[in-house]
Amino acid sequence: MSNSAETTSKRPLRVAIVGAGPAGVYAADILTKSNEVKDGDVEVSIDLFEAYPAPYGLIRYGVAPDHPRIKGIVNALHKVLDRGDIRFLGNVTYGRDLTLHDFRAFYDAVIFSTGAIKDADLNIPGIELEGSFGGADFVSWYDGHPDVPREWPLNAKEVAVIGNGNVALDVARMLSKHADDLLVTEIPDNVYAALKASPVTDVHVFGRRGPAQIKFTPLELRELSHSNDVDIVLYPEDFEFDEASDEAIRSNNQIKTMVNTLTNWLVEEHAEAEQPSSRRLHLHFLHSPVEILSEDGSGKVSSIKFERMKLDGTGNVKGTGEFVDYPVQAVYRAIGYHGSPLDELEYDARRGVIPNDGGRVLDSDGKPVPGIYATGWIKRGPVGLIGHTKGDALETIGCLLEDRLTLPPAENPDPQAIINLLEERGIEYTTWEGWNKLDAHELALGAEWTAENPDAGIVRERIKVVPREDMIEISRG
Repeated sequence: MSNSAETTSKRPLRVAIVGAGPAGVYAADILTKSNEVKDGDVEVSIDLFEAYPAPYGLIRYGVAPDHPRIKGIVNALHKVLDRGDIRFLGNVTYGRDLTLHDFRAFYDAVIFSTGAIKDADLNIPGIELEGSFGGADFVSWYDGHPDVPREWPLNAKEVAVIGNGNVALDVARMLSKHADDLLVTEIPDNVYAALKASPVTDVHVFGRRGPAQIKFTPLELRELSHSNDVDIVLYPEDFEFDEASDEAIRSNNQIKTMVNTLTNWLVEEHAEAEQPSSRRLHLHFLHSPVEILSEDGSGKVSSIKFERMKLDGTGNVKGTGEFVDYPVQAVYRAIGYHGSPLDELEYDARRGVIPNDGGRVLDSDGKPVPGIYATGWIKRGPVGLIGHTKGDALETIGCLLEDRLTLPPAENPDPQAIINLLEERGIEYTTWEGWNKLDAHELALGAEWTAENPDAGIVRERIKVVPREDMIEISRG
């Protein structure tokens, strides 16, 4: 038996997970429920670190507050962390508060699940103009991310959203929805006030390919039709289908459902035109962005130019040479997220991931770094839904358990040792008990608002606390 195996067989295997979003929580849950742990082959002690004072990562700071599935996902994550066998340590930033050397000293294995929060680049002329925004930045703002400005310039009447995925729909829905209809969510007060004052009348969503190639999910698409006083506008000339589209519709129920939904809306739209709403959400297909334009050298967005595309028979598109301009005063790119580099780890800048083999992090020579792992979007890129994240974590945890007899043993595996270090460094870390305090405080804010506004006929379940310092103060009591 190796020194590592001898050492860790006498005590629990110490594992740190960096990132307390779904990927990190699922990894912790899968490890605690693994056959190796259940059979008594290995005992584990897990600490879950998070840069924010609150847990849940992208679910708290990357999903629209009116998303129909958000409560169910939060409840599932809460149940895992509320069991008490996984320790949560929030407001601790990797690379600033703790280094890789620190983690190696206190843990036998480290799993990075830091996700992806930056916007993927869109390299077209005019992308730098005032009024051109990243969709991920806007999501962070309306979700009350503690590290972004409290204000957002919502002064455009006409807006373009570039992208045909769920984030593009979230952004478009939040821009077009009336603020009063968001009061039933946990929307922060500053976000409500800004959206309430927005002069927007038209939000245009543009995709490069056709209706059968969209990356939405049926649930997200149907959610558009639930917005009060917002008409959905579609264009017959965008409804083009090639052989690959027809095959996709025949063979994929999800695509069939979404195409049927869109074509039904196209028919219904004309029947409802007699009673127009005050806002419109336009869905455009077969448009490839070419340039964002500014009038008179003002440096501000005034319009956006697209090339019309056509399907090539394979489901891909090619240009037609026909160009069209749309007058807009703001452009949001929502073409995907991109992971960020992490100190002391290799980074694939093109894909925005930590190079890895099945979750084993690789060094510059392509060899596994003992005891270092990755899961979630920082492992595989920002694609897939929650279900994919679970499968991803299962693979990574499988690799960790395979390696458990050869992991480099921690110098100081005492669970109190990392707490002592955080306190020595003056880091105001938060705990699961602290999150329960903050959770109760946000629920109380919602109840207080509801009681003070009885004539509104609205029950505000919760109001999200935004400032980091307030979150820390409430959590730490």
